[in-house]
Amino acid sequence: MSGRRSGAGEASRWLLAHVAVERRRLGLAVAAGVLTTLATLGQLALLARFISVLLVEQAPLGRLAPLVLGMLALLVVRSLAQFAQERLGLAASLALRRRVRGELLDHLARLGPAGLAGHHSGSLASQLVEQVEALDGYVARYRPQRVLAVIQPLLVLAMAAWLDWLAALFLLLSAPLIPLFMALVGMGAERLNREQFEAVSRLSGHFIDRVRAVSTLQLFGRTREATADVHAAADDYRRRSLRTLRVAFLSSAVLEFFASVAIAVVAIYVGFGLLGYITFGPSPALTLFSGLLVLLLAPEFFQPLRVLSQHYHDRAAALGAADGLVVLLAENAEDLRGSGAERAGPACAAGELVRLEAATVSYPERGRVLGPLDLALMPGEVVAVTAPSGGGKSTLLQLLAGFLGPGQGRRRTAPGLRVAWMDQRPLLVQGSLADNLHLAAPEADRDAMTRALERAGLGTLLSRLPRGLDTPLGERGGGLSGGQAQRLALARVFLSPAPLVLLDEPTASLDAETEADIIDRLGGLAREGRCLVIATHHPALMALANRRLRLDPRGEPLP
Repeated sequence: MSGRRSGAGEASRWLLAHVAVERRRLGLAVAAGVLTTLATLGQLALLARFISVLLVEQAPLGRLAPLVLGMLALLVVRSLAQFAQERLGLAASLALRRRVRGELLDHLARLGPAGLAGHHSGSLASQLVEQVEALDGYVARYRPQRVLAVIQPLLVLAMAAWLDWLAALFLLLSAPLIPLFMALVGMGAERLNREQFEAVSRLSGHFIDRVRAVSTLQLFGRTREATADVHAAADDYRRRSLRTLRVAFLSSAVLEFFASVAIAVVAIYVGFGLLGYITFGPSPALTLFSGLLVLLLAPEFFQPLRVLSQHYHDRAAALGAADGLVVLLAENAEDLRGSGAERAGPACAAGELVRLEAATVSYPERGRVLGPLDLALMPGEVVAVTAPSGGGKSTLLQLLAGFLGPGQGRRRTAPGLRVAWMDQRPLLVQGSLADNLHLAAPEADRDAMTRALERAGLGTLLSRLPRGLDTPLGERGGGLSGGQAQRLALARVFLSPAPLVLLDEPTASLDAETEADIIDRLGGLAREGRCLVIATHHPALMALANRRLRLDPRGEPLP
């Protein structure tokens, strides 16, 4: 992850901008919550009336039946309103998380492989999954409850003031203390949640690194130390999680303490008022109905604040997650893709695929690594790029693919140019053979995939596999040899309709027979009219080329 940290205000504004899109659903959730409160107040009033009529007036059961039916009807209304509030909140949360995840994926696509080189895949996965999911409680529960924590107590307070203004005053005086202490505790919780998300991102990357290097660790006898490192990182995350939980429990304890004290004061006032020991204000007019209803209303006055306290850690968790997401989204693809002139300028000349005009690529920590370079690529060409190690071969391929943009000069492309890429270590994902082929051509049918595998020299292997194209592969092509993995990558190139094929040392680590076969099949691509650009030192690949481009150690073209 980047070391940069966004401000809390920036993360909050980003969250609010996304929440604003779900204003309608959240507004309906608040309306459902208000209906729940009104139904609850009606139930309490009917319950107090039921007890008063039964004990004071000693009315017959027939007279009490309408009160019981009324309470049951309001119970149904209250349940339906609570269900609607939950469903609307969850729908808003699901839509927001889907939109945020799409925004992140689009941003990662804009950054491209070059922009993502400084990010660990484990950390990115943690952000796309755990940090996005951390927004759920904030949207589904905290946002509606924040509004209801104001409206619901006011409704209860209005009813209490109608019954006894002095009891309502006791409730009103105790109310500001709870949000004050919640805010004080919440500021610490937000900081701890931010640190917790950073810790879990580091833990994800740490664990994946050890799993990927398990063979090397076993070879050098370092498995015990690696296990200890993972244990230490996991224990650090455990300690941070417990620290966050302690703060959350402290927030709930503060609320319960003040709520209990306020309810006790109201209970004492009502009790002494009914006994006639308090003659101040409206207390002489207290009846069993009004006194009992005030006592029933006191817990309901604090209940919305209790619920808000339960969900207050959702806010802290969401802001902690948003802090990391905003940092990632703030990374500017233009910093990698250059000034944008290559997209704003006109397309290259008719018949050309890509044209570079005095193009250079620079990195802040290394300075200029490529260029100035002039290059035009035509269909059917095979261009071999040679350079010393660190001389800019891979950078040139990234520039041609559009992963990087020229810091100076210009890159022009044919309209709608598609590019196929074959690396010396091809990316194979866990899934079937068909899944890996679909990475290059999602719309390809099974016949086209079979033909591509046969052209790549995997027809015999495919015929021996009981499940054919549905044969599963492990992570990084587990189940295939190195040569078979290279051939599968070549099959993806055959399957792709891209006219420009970029290859980075495509025959590295292959045996002589496999290497010769792949070189011959690459020549077939050129005969189809595709343009091949090959970064290589291999004599056979250079012999395949009809043009060579040599770069010196500074990335400048040699004559």
